[in-house]
Amino acid sequence: MLDSTDERLLRALQDNATATAQELSERLNMSASQIGRRRQRLEAEGYITGYHASLDAAALGLSVQAFVQVSMSGHTPANAQVFQKLAQDRPEVVSLWTLTGEADYMLRVYCPSLAALNALVHDVFLPHEAVARVQTKIVMEQLKKDAGLPVSSGAQRVR
Repeated sequence: MLDSTDERLLRALQDNATATAQELSERLNMSASQIGRRRQRLEAEGYITGYHASLDAAALGLSVQAFVQVSMSGHTPANAQVFQKLAQDRPEVVSLWTLTGEADYMLRVYCPSLAALNALVHDVFLPHEAVARVQTKIVMEQLKKDAGLPVSSGAQRVR
């Protein structure tokens, strides 16, 4: 169970995962050794699953962001397995979800151009035997940047 200090520490780490124990101790008004022990416990208990750098897509030349909905041609474990492997192996696909409703999968992709997105859809996904339909939604502007998870009092860990 998280206490309010754990929650504050998690929020601080989501803001800046590279913050040192000393920087975090100043922010949270605790000793660096207390911060270090709490951080290790939160890692061991699975609340913290890793540390990542946030990269600027435009600076990397990835000017097209899109959400791609994929409907399967048949709902078999084999189809699911081969499509999931295909999507996971594509570097353009940064997120992959299964869905309820019309589509079976939602992919978030980044490409350097519309031509590259077109090639991904028409040369990779549509010809795949497990895929029946692909619908693409191109992001015009991202109004809210990807944020950390909401960490609030009363949060319960579900496993």
